[in-house]
Amino acid sequence: MGFESDQYSGRPKILFIGLAENSHTHSWIDLLAGAAFNVRLFAMPSGIPPDDWKTRTYVTAYSLANMDSVTRKSLYPRRQAGLLAKRAMARLILGNNSAESLRERWLARIIRQWKPDIIHTLGIEQGGEFYLHVRHKFGLEGIGKWVLQTRGGSDLALTHLDPERRKQLIDILGSCDQLISDNKENFRIARELGVCEEQLAPIAPLPGTGGIDVELLHRKWHGPTSSRRIIVWPKAYDSPWGKMLPTYEALKLAWDRIQPCEIHMLSMLGEAKMWFWSLPDSIRRSCVPRERVSRAEVLEIMLKARVMLAPALIDGVPNSLYEAMACGAFPIVSPLETIASVVKNEENVLFARNLYPNEIAEAMARAMTDDALVDAASRRNLELVRRIANRDLIRPRVIEFYERLARGA
Repeated sequence: MGFESDQYSGRPKILFIGLAENSHTHSWIDLLAGAAFNVRLFAMPSGIPPDDWKTRTYVTAYSLANMDSVTRKSLYPRRQAGLLAKRAMARLILGNNSAESLRERWLARIIRQWKPDIIHTLGIEQGGEFYLHVRHKFGLEGIGKWVLQTRGGSDLALTHLDPERRKQLIDILGSCDQLISDNKENFRIARELGVCEEQLAPIAPLPGTGGIDVELLHRKWHGPTSSRRIIVWPKAYDSPWGKMLPTYEALKLAWDRIQPCEIHMLSMLGEAKMWFWSLPDSIRRSCVPRERVSRAEVLEIMLKARVMLAPALIDGVPNSLYEAMACGAFPIVSPLETIASVVKNEENVLFARNLYPNEIAEAMARAMTDDALVDAASRRNLELVRRIANRDLIRPRVIEFYERLARGA
């Protein structure tokens, strides 16, 4: 169950709970690289971290692949025969919810035996809710300080309006010791749900990735923003927090004014992929649709982009906004409260509401033709992102936050 040869014994222990394959999870945890902490991740069953990411991880996803025993511990046996036998036995003993029950029991054992000083859950739905259930079920309240980190606007913006979900959120938020968010609006909602001021982490708001390597990206700029002809659309898919069809319509409306250009449509899945074929041939020939793209690849594209297109219905302060500013790409975003408190229309960005194709089209046309606008904004945005999302400045603050919390634990 444990990691036997633990060279980090004696250091404050932090157990993260979240998505193992999520680049934001890796980026946040990597803030602590080189610091005097003993760090592990309890991975939710959506996936397994890549082999080259060496953070010690408890893997709960089904996998028959061999994993490095120094950095990975799996809930399930490696061999197929053992896996099938364990699944069958779990179903017999625990019923239909066997997989979840096994994960709950395993997490409880890890917390009881390892006794982390800090338990940091990444996202309310992705880690926090699961941990709170395990905490109540197995009586783990006295072990470690709980840091709950929200994910953008999706965790709270709509859900807190639902009376039933609201009751659950009051329990979840009220139980944590410290709450971290990337925007002040989530703190306003948290206060409304009864969270005390002492629970609001003094280091927040902070980017969900832990910040941007601003100077590294700035050195890689591909000329001035006005010399570029690429539009990058990081979230070309449908979700409760953003719709893609208005942007498709905007491309049709603006095409004669924005060509020639290349449009990178990232994370294109489901309906977005189906509707892509409805675009005129002239537009499709200039599009580069992609399904899964690593964060490193996104940044490489962003460094060549003139425009970063991110209209949304619900959002925190999107990491793509910070990344665009550090890469010299001009952002088109929606005038949401979380975003409007950070950037200004015409100075840093152009605002366009997600459900209004005409607004998105006009913003694209302006951004692709007004060289003075995008070059002046790129200079202002570089200074802004240095101040508010510089990873080199955020890292020592986060480390100090954990050190103080561990001493209190």
